[in-house]
Amino acid sequence: MEKKYKVGYTTGVFDLFHIGHLNILKKSKELCDYLIVGVSTDELVQEYKNKTPMIPFSERVAIVEAIKYVDKVVPQTSMDKFKAWEDLHFDVMFHGNDWKNSSLYNEMEEKFHSVGVSIEYFEYTKNTSSTKLQAAIAKLNEQND
Repeated sequence: MEKKYKVGYTTGVFDLFHIGHLNILKKSKELCDYLIVGVSTDELVQEYKNKTPMIPFSERVAIVEAIKYVDKVVPQTSMDKFKAWEDLHFDVMFHGNDWKNSSLYNEMEEKFHSVGVSIEYFEYTKNTSSTKLQAAIAKLNEQND
């Protein structure tokens, strides 16, 4: 079966890997022949989220590499997705729909459109996030102290 795109790209921290992460990787792979996944480095997460992931970068990479939908894992060292395209030459970028229609992504869509790259947005998995999992773990730790 021919897929809509040849090379796809998505990124994430993938801290405390959960079903939402798996869903975006599976949906992405359903639309492309070859899926490249950028895993955010610890330094990048510290820079833009002002926190350190619970799972170290090398372990998050190993987890994502083990997923059958993923063809290649690369470090994401910058939030500049166009720079990633210049390095990786993907046809489509996959992203959660929480950023759709934001000024940042509207600008990125225009830039990508000028080089023939599409952006496909997916619905986020409701009620599941690494942030919520971290909060639940912290609450359990407080109760056990």
